Amino acid sequence: MAFGRALAAAAIVAAALLVLLRTEYDYASLGSFNLTKEKHIPQLGLGTWLSDRDEVAHAVEYALGNGYDHIDAALIYKNEDQTGKGIKDSGVDRSKIWVTSKLWNSDHRKSEAEAAIKKSIADLGVDYLDLYLMHWPVAFVPGEGTRLDTDTSIVDTWRTMEDLVRKNYTRYIGISNFARAEVQAILDVCNICPYAHEFETHPYLQQQDFVDWHRRADVDIKVIAYSPLANTNPTYRDKKGSLVDPIFKDPFWTKLAAAKNATVPQAVLAWGMQRGTVVIPKSAHEKHIDENRGALEVQFSKGEMRDIAKQDKKVRMNDPGKSWGVKLFADLDDPTDLDGEDTEL
Repeated sequence: MAFGRALAAAAIVAAALLVLLRTEYDYASLGSFNLTKEKHIPQLGLGTWLSDRDEVAHAVEYALGNGYDHIDAALIYKNEDQTGKGIKDSGVDRSKIWVTSKLWNSDHRKSEAEAAIKKSIADLGVDYLDLYLMHWPVAFVPGEGTRLDTDTSIVDTWRTMEDLVRKNYTRYIGISNFARAEVQAILDVCNICPYAHEFETHPYLQQQDFVDWHRRADVDIKVIAYSPLANTNPTYRDKKGSLVDPIFKDPFWTKLAAAKNATVPQAVLAWGMQRGTVVIPKSAHEKHIDENRGALEVQFSKGEMRDIAKQDKKVRMNDPGKSWGVKLFADLDDPTDLDGEDTEL
């Protein structure tokens, strides 16, 4: 029994040392922008995926002027220059804003990755990023469309991204749309380890076990929930989102929101935050931007959280794996069916 207790104690010490080592790497000396200072990601952000170029600048400017301090962007969204205009026009000091961008699949090689992050930084009008994510665990051959780059592994790409931290382009690095085994493959080798993992999760695809796994001491990765309002995105309505009721009309959620004197979006986003995820709803409309921020005032009881857990449909809305010839989310709910419907966005 004493031997067993000694082994347990040793495991706890080892986990603590792992966290300490990772923290030391995270805050390695990064240069003139003082990126060594710890900064925490805000729990509510403004998403910019599918935001029209002629609307996103105003949306960003308005959000930053009305209580938001977190902008989620990506090179592949093709609107980072307009997102940057909104950041500039807001007049909010750069140090007060969290800015995330993402490395696209065709930029995984070392030379392309550095050029890509430089472009994102320039287009966004900032000197550095707070977080840079590997957008998908998939590499394309540069300049050859979606032809898979089988010579560049996710570990190769991660090593390249670690160098982007060392070169002072970004405070933190992370991942997006990874299966659990792929996350673990990075954790097994990382020197600078992932700060955050952004993936689809909402009341219709809760993946609570996976969310909780990220909070383990030996993992310690923040979870960012994209599409936190489930199938409200018009892009989903003709795809898998049509398989379930629109969440805004779901009787469970309309009743629960009414009980909280809240709207359905506010209730859904509040649940996302209370379960420990960062939520990044997209909107170009001032009314909805304000409405979404009201989620910060909504709280649920433990019983209500248990009731919400029973509403899981295990339906994934965003899965381009079939069109890429890659089985994504292999060890998660609703993985890619290479013989089934394509839900690429």
